[in-house]
Amino acid sequence: MERFDVIIIGGAAVGSAAAYFLAAEPGFDGTLLVLEQDFGYSRCATTLSVASIRHQFSLPENIRMSMFGSEFIARSADALAVDGEAPDLGFREGGYLFLADAAHWATLRANHLVQRELGADVVLLDRQGLRKRFAWLRTDDLAGGSLGLSGEGWLDPYSLLMAMRRKAISLGAVYRQARVAALVCSSGQVHAVELADGQHIGCGTLINAAGTGAAALARSAGIELPVQARKRCVFHVTSPASTPGCPLLIDPSGVYLRPEGQGWLCGVAPHEADDPPSEDFEVQHELFEQRIWPVLAARIDGFDALRVQRAWAGHYDVSVLDHNMILGVHPSIANLLFANGFSGHGLQHAPAVGRALAELVLHGGWRTLNLSRLGWARVLARSPLRETNVV
Repeated sequence: MERFDVIIIGGAAVGSAAAYFLAAEPGFDGTLLVLEQDFGYSRCATTLSVASIRHQFSLPENIRMSMFGSEFIARSADALAVDGEAPDLGFREGGYLFLADAAHWATLRANHLVQRELGADVVLLDRQGLRKRFAWLRTDDLAGGSLGLSGEGWLDPYSLLMAMRRKAISLGAVYRQARVAALVCSSGQVHAVELADGQHIGCGTLINAAGTGAAALARSAGIELPVQARKRCVFHVTSPASTPGCPLLIDPSGVYLRPEGQGWLCGVAPHEADDPPSEDFEVQHELFEQRIWPVLAARIDGFDALRVQRAWAGHYDVSVLDHNMILGVHPSIANLLFANGFSGHGLQHAPAVGRALAELVLHGGWRTLNLSRLGWARVLARSPLRETNVV
């Protein structure tokens, strides 16, 4: 039976980040295999996302991971260059703008204090400050907003994914297109993966970074992973209106908007009652008609003339416990690491999570960021770790 020291299941942003950081670590001299079922990445969360990064979270762990993600993006030309060819991630440092009405203003201010204490470059704006900076924004119902001044923005997700993958391969990682059907476990260890064609590949350590397929793999090892696939739709819209200096805007309703080409991308999460587990990729056009368009038409001058040019649907791997990732080893299987349930934050947290996974493989613990609160203990205790800034 073929065997690798480390096998990573899932080769999108998180899996490729783990492969890069592990292969780049001077202390790692083992063999590394990444198994990915679709080398086209046509339906993975990475490539179907709006590909943004923000420091404006409420939990210190999420803030610190995003800040490292920004640092990583800033030095990616050097860190991810291969044979002198540097990647262009197309990063646009446009910032995030969280808007708050009176009911949410205290929460926004409390989050702002945490972000500032950790070094995030963010500023609070009152209603007048918003109107002065963004003349196209209607603010009569707002108490204020929080604006990221640096480090936040959006990028090309496919370029980041392929840059990490290409660098990992150049450092010795092996990528193979295959679907993993099950994990082969006994005596508190995972010994091998079973592929869809029946082939077995042995492993020393296994990392489950399989996105929406992670729960089924965990179940094959006797572990219930509280992660489900939830559909999210993105709409590309145009309008004769203009929004100079537009950041990625988060309305109090949850509707978001950011510039894209000659138009904007926008979307909103369905209400919880209308958000069942999903495997289809059918666009929910009623979301735009009933929730997104009315909000944007009321919020931005001239947006009553919005027109949808195209739309697509993708899936978040949602942690149904608390919308925070589940990261680290499960106590019942010592060599099985999890990195799942990112709930839409996977791309921006991938560099920090990749580094953390490499540390767990090599050192058996956290070295740079203590992410222990994101581990299995809270899951097994059914004790949610709440993030108030979920988009």
